[in-house]
Amino acid sequence: MLELEREHLDAIKAHAEADYPHECGGLLLGHFAADNAKTVIETLPMNNTADIERRHDRVLIEPRALMLADKKARERGLDVIGYYHSHPDDEAVPSQFDLDHALPVWSYIIVSVRSGKAVDWNSWEMENDRSKFNKEPTEIRVTSE
Repeated sequence: MLELEREHLDAIKAHAEADYPHECGGLLLGHFAADNAKTVIETLPMNNTADIERRHDRVLIEPRALMLADKKARERGLDVIGYYHSHPDDEAVPSQFDLDHALPVWSYIIVSVRSGKAVDWNSWEMENDRSKFNKEPTEIRVTSE
């Protein structure tokens, strides 16, 4: 189960739309619970440094940027609990490339962006044996103003 606030999802969609027609990517920072639930506290957009001719279907985040983001998250008492990225003009489902490069335990939000507009999203969690992704139940928390 992945829990996040509407503002987190809105920020992810805005990032996906801003980077269209390229893929965007970022981290989900938050907490792991004992029951395998994950709670997003913050989203962290990352720069896509893939070669320009591949950015329509690939995200590359520099390892140093990931390490620094993880360090800053831990300093604030947060964990990296997942990753998000967009699929320009494609479905919000993981590709084989996504499966080959994912980690068990993390949540993976994929946003479908068509003609510059985020139209669908799903969260996925990988099987522990790395064989496939399963759609992950999500809960959008409502914050009081």
